[in-house]
Amino acid sequence: MKVITLNVNGMRSALRKGLWPWLSRQRAEFICLQEVRAQPAQLPRAVVHPARYQAFFRPARRDGYSGVALYCRWQPDRIIDSLGWDCPDEEGRFLRVDCGRLSVVSLYLPSGTSGADRQAVKFDFMARLLPVLADLRRSRRHFVLCGDWNIAHKPIDLRNWRANRKHSGFLPEERSWLDHVFGELGLVDAFRAVNAGADQYTWWSSRGRAWDKNVGWRIDYQVVTPGLGQRVRAAAIYRARRFSDHAPLIIDYDYDLQETAA
Repeated sequence: MKVITLNVNGMRSALRKGLWPWLSRQRAEFICLQEVRAQPAQLPRAVVHPARYQAFFRPARRDGYSGVALYCRWQPDRIIDSLGWDCPDEEGRFLRVDCGRLSVVSLYLPSGTSGADRQAVKFDFMARLLPVLADLRRSRRHFVLCGDWNIAHKPIDLRNWRANRKHSGFLPEERSWLDHVFGELGLVDAFRAVNAGADQYTWWSSRGRAWDKNVGWRIDYQVVTPGLGQRVRAAAIYRARRFSDHAPLIIDYDYDLQETAA
């Protein structure tokens, strides 16, 4: 089972850079996109109603902002697009599909880089999300939570970590929160389950030729329940082409798709 996640930083922009032909060739079972920044009516029909996928969108109420999408290769049993509080629901930051015992989520945590007000929104989102994650961990379902979490977990996950210790995305409170997610809650960073290497990033600033120099951050994740964490077989960050300021994170799981109907 192949799962791809990508913050597209504007779906229409990413499409102009060749995203859809590339995605179509990947034959992934699930594709999770964040920061779509478009209503479905503003996108090409082939992207909204693709031949090989069921497509679902959770746009923000504000036009041209945030929004998530999720593609899967069959009709889900259930679709959930609300977390029950204003930030994710107004800004289109959560979309979940249930297929049998498997649940896949496209998730987009707020950024706090624009100032103290948005950092407060981010901290509130994190606090409210934690019991949601605890509930799903206690369930008997397999979960894959894909998306831009806007937090680099450890120094290995960003190039200039010393200079960013007081910056949103690498604050001690944010890193401690991920410690709890991967520690006490027992969820698994699927990429790190098979790749412990340095210089593995998924986002690069537009400044200072960061992409060319690979001065980046690993802030995009596939966070999974322990049963799936044991089934990760390969993980890759695709950099051969650039569709966004983020790169696609591709993970293959040894998961029998028939289990989704069990």
